[in-house]
Amino acid sequence: MKLDNTVAAVVTGGASGLGAATARALAAKGVKVAIFDLQEEKGLGVAAEIGGVFCECNVTSDESVDAAFAKAREAHGQERVLVNCAGTGNAVKTASRSKTDGSIKHFPLEAFNWLIQINLVGTFRCIAKSAAGMLTLDPLEDGERGAIVNTASVAAEDGQMGQAAYSASKGGVVGMTLPIARDLMSEGIRVNTILPGIFETPLMQGAPQNVKDALAASVPFPKRLGNPPEYAQLALTMIECGYFNGEDVRLDGAIRMAPR
Repeated sequence: MKLDNTVAAVVTGGASGLGAATARALAAKGVKVAIFDLQEEKGLGVAAEIGGVFCECNVTSDESVDAAFAKAREAHGQERVLVNCAGTGNAVKTASRSKTDGSIKHFPLEAFNWLIQINLVGTFRCIAKSAAGMLTLDPLEDGERGAIVNTASVAAEDGQMGQAAYSASKGGVVGMTLPIARDLMSEGIRVNTILPGIFETPLMQGAPQNVKDALAASVPFPKRLGNPPEYAQLALTMIECGYFNGEDVRLDGAIRMAPR
C-alpha cells in the first residue's frame, strides 16, 4: 500500500509510546491520522503536532469505539489503515502464600478479565469495526482495501511469573491474527501482529535507572531497550509491503524472557 495524503489511518493508544511513534511515522508519509486514546491532553498534543485528529476512546466499550470511528471518518474519511497499540498490563501470581502470615490468595478473576477485555477483546473490537468500514472502500489497483497491524508482546510466547493474564491476552492477539487474515483475504485486507520486547515506553520510563540498565543488559543485541520509532518502522513495513500478511513478528533484540 502506498502511504500518502489519500490514505486515512487510525492508531489506538496513539497518545504515547509505540502508538504515538507510529502516528508520527504515518503522518510523515502524508497519511491523515486519527488518534484513539483515553489520555486527552497527550492525545490532543500529538494530534496537533502531526495535523491529525484526537478521538477519545475506551476500547472496552462498543459505544465509545463507534463514536471514535464516527469522528475519525467525519474528519478524514474511511480509514485504510488500523494500528492497534492500546493496551495495558499487570503482574500478579496465579496463587501465592504470604511470607508474613502464611495466608493464601489467588489472582482476582475480575483483574484477569479486565486485562483480557482491554488487550484482547478491545483489539478485536477495533479490528472488526474497522474492517467492516474498509469493506465499503473501492479496492486499490492490486485489489487491496486495507491493512491492520496489532500489538502483542514477547510475553505471548515466554511470559514471566505474574504475567498469566497479560500473556493470555497477548497470546490471544497472536492466535487470532491468521484466522482474521483468512477471514478478510477475499476482501483485500491484510492483518499482521508485532510482538515487541522491552521498549522505552512511558511505563518503562518510570522505572529506576538501575532496573532499566539491567533489562538492557539482558538483551542479546543490541544491548539496550527498544525505541518506539523502531516499532513504527516495522508497522509501516507491514502496511506498505503487500505480501506481508497473516504474520506474527517478534521485535526484541533476540531476547527470550527468563521466568522472573
